[in-house]
Amino acid sequence: MFKKHPVGIRVLFFTEMWERFGFYTLMAILVLYMEKEFGWDDSTKGNYYGWFLALVYFIPLLGGWLGDKILGNFPTVRFGAWFMTAGFVLLFFSSINATVLFFIGLFLIAFGTGIFKVNMAVLVGNLYYDKHELKDAGFNIYYMGVNLGAAIAPLAATLLFNIFHNYNVSFAAAAIGLILSIITFELGKNKLITFNHNSKNEVIQKSEFHSREIPKNEFIQRVVTLILLFLIVSFFWIGFYQNGFALTLFAERSTIVSEVLRPETYQFFNPFFILVLTPIMLAYFSKLNKIGKEPQTPVKIFIGMLIMGVAIAIMIPASLFGGNLDQNIMSPLWLISTYFVVTLAEIMISPLGQSFVTKVAPPKIQGLMMGGWFCATALGSYGSGFMGKFYSDFLHHEYFLILTGILALSAFLIFISLKKLKRFGG
Repeated sequence: MFKKHPVGIRVLFFTEMWERFGFYTLMAILVLYMEKEFGWDDSTKGNYYGWFLALVYFIPLLGGWLGDKILGNFPTVRFGAWFMTAGFVLLFFSSINATVLFFIGLFLIAFGTGIFKVNMAVLVGNLYYDKHELKDAGFNIYYMGVNLGAAIAPLAATLLFNIFHNYNVSFAAAAIGLILSIITFELGKNKLITFNHNSKNEVIQKSEFHSREIPKNEFIQRVVTLILLFLIVSFFWIGFYQNGFALTLFAERSTIVSEVLRPETYQFFNPFFILVLTPIMLAYFSKLNKIGKEPQTPVKIFIGMLIMGVAIAIMIPASLFGGNLDQNIMSPLWLISTYFVVTLAEIMISPLGQSFVTKVAPPKIQGLMMGGWFCATALGSYGSGFMGKFYSDFLHHEYFLILTGILALSAFLIFISLKKLKRFGG
């Protein structure tokens, strides 16, 4: 898998793996913890869930600026990891009698994640400054690290709950994951590359794109192209982050529950499928590339949007055939099938979207533009929580039908924008 790729991709793979273990341990249990510990209704949980995710993905705009202009990529990654660690420790000590620790902990995690994520993505892109043709594959490999950590997290959360019968211990496990991430990053930092002048690890050799001055008109066109993509792709995240809200509530209230398949366990399937399917899709696109038929990145993103609509549409019959009753009678296969199709969409959109940003963004504001990608995720993430507030107000099939319509609209918008999105190669 790592053959022909820079050695640094292994460092970033495992750094991100442990960080994502921490984050997705939280995501697996956040809604369940708010319900069990605080007894909040769906509307309240939806508000906090949406605002938390919005912060997670809005703060990268600040993180990109810090990495580009103030601290440099390496120090910003370090600070982000330590903020997250402190946040998980506070969540460990939170309770119904210490809600202030819960809110401060969530803020620290959101802030730390935000400045960490964007600079890690920039470091991945920098590794391929002289291997442009491998960049999409490099981001897919990096994304496998994301999902290896995300796959382990819900299994660990399930095991810890079965042993200790509370969720706080899982927050401690998440903190340990962040410490392991920090250790991995520090041990391998000399194998990484940055073009940021604030870093001591700057390399002299640069690709033609990084060294040439971009004309003002082209600079503006590149930024406008990315903003257009950001606005449309935000709809994808409205559907995707139902995994931590509507799909988790469907698992808790409508699906057969056992010690093996608890509501938080279902979030294992999406990252697991990514680990299985990513090598297959990489091999497929590599084969197409060799014969000159590999689709451009914007086309892949369009296909991903269509697939995401299909994924959410699966939940419409799942609701009609019994899920609307909120009784634990539905087969787990409904949710597992949904997560399988969600995974196909995610592989086409999330890593390739980040790769597209590093290809199109002007080098001087690459971190800022990567922050813009995460801001789009923030907008969609908040939308997922906002929608979640109404999960109990609609029949479930109506709720998923609305989401399917939103995703169909976003796919159409990508389709009519393909010419503009392709103009810089992608």
